[in-house]
Amino acid sequence: MPIPRQRLHRRVFMAAGLYNIAWGCYAAVDPQWLFRVAGMTPQNHPQIFMTLGMVLGLYGVLYLDVALRPSEGFLIAAVGLAGKLLGPLGWLWLALTREWPLASGIVLVTNDLIWWIPFALYLRDCLPQWRARYAPRGRAPGL
Repeated sequence: MPIPRQRLHRRVFMAAGLYNIAWGCYAAVDPQWLFRVAGMTPQNHPQIFMTLGMVLGLYGVLYLDVALRPSEGFLIAAVGLAGKLLGPLGWLWLALTREWPLASGIVLVTNDLIWWIPFALYLRDCLPQWRARYAPRGRAPGL
């Protein structure tokens, strides 16, 4: 059964998927880019940033799955939004403790902030159908 705004959600998750895959590939090819852009000391272990890129690229594959099957992507989108909320909190700690400069926050705009509203809207639109599908008889799971 289609969810509200299904066409919009397909487009959003297609864009999120392609973006994450591209970001992940670039992080693997140039793992020092954020450090250069933000004026930070290059990493001693760029493999860590490369691994982050791999993980984000794999999220991209999952977002493409949501684009293909939007009525079934609730949990993937929920985990994705959780990461897009927790990542900026981690960055905020790094910025407040002056471990990372404010300029490094540029990565939050495209990786996290622009996706908050569309992911939250998708979850809101998808929640009734998800509850109906997975709730025990007559009871909705606690969300």
